[in-house]
Amino acid sequence: MQNNNLYTLLVRLDKSFLNFLRISIFIVMAWIGGLKAFHYEAEGIVPFVANSPLMSFFYKNADNKVFNEDQKIVSEYTLYKNPEGKMITKNSNWHQSNGTYSFSYGLGTVIVIIGTLVLLGIWFPKLGVLGGALTFFMSLTTLSFLITTPEVYVPALGGDSPTSEFGFPYLSGAGRLVLKDIMMMAGGLILFSDSLKKVIKPIAE
Repeated sequence: MQNNNLYTLLVRLDKSFLNFLRISIFIVMAWIGGLKAFHYEAEGIVPFVANSPLMSFFYKNADNKVFNEDQKIVSEYTLYKNPEGKMITKNSNWHQSNGTYSFSYGLGTVIVIIGTLVLLGIWFPKLGVLGGALTFFMSLTTLSFLITTPEVYVPALGGDSPTSEFGFPYLSGAGRLVLKDIMMMAGGLILFSDSLKKVIKPIAE
């Protein structure tokens, strides 16, 4: 009897669980999107954007190749990385001319808007449908970085002993971060479906 009551309670909480998912996605998107207004976050996404065939045109120097200190040809952006928590004026000036910051401001705004649409789906199902769909496609774009961005895999840096732990499938910190978006993608689909049911039900009735 107690098990039946617990089961009934959990089923009734289905709506609350879906709304918690909406709130969770909103928190992630509002937080991450808001951070795009700050230089360290804008600089952190440069490898993803510069290597993406869908987004690289937003940067002025995305296709530039130069020689590094080892006389190897590399993407220009790799020479202008500011470690998180450190500010180097020369690097920041390069990012300013590259369009790094202006693109990040725009991207952050879009992410916050999508998160807000997802949250509003609690009260306005039509907005929830749009928010769920946009969450799915945004996550799909993010996951494409696993194909286009070299930095998502551990590089072969050598050392004093041989190792085979580099390249695919050995995800770097950036790669592990990107892979998590598959959960965001699934969440977007679930909320899209839930909101669509609420939109269609009144019409069917």
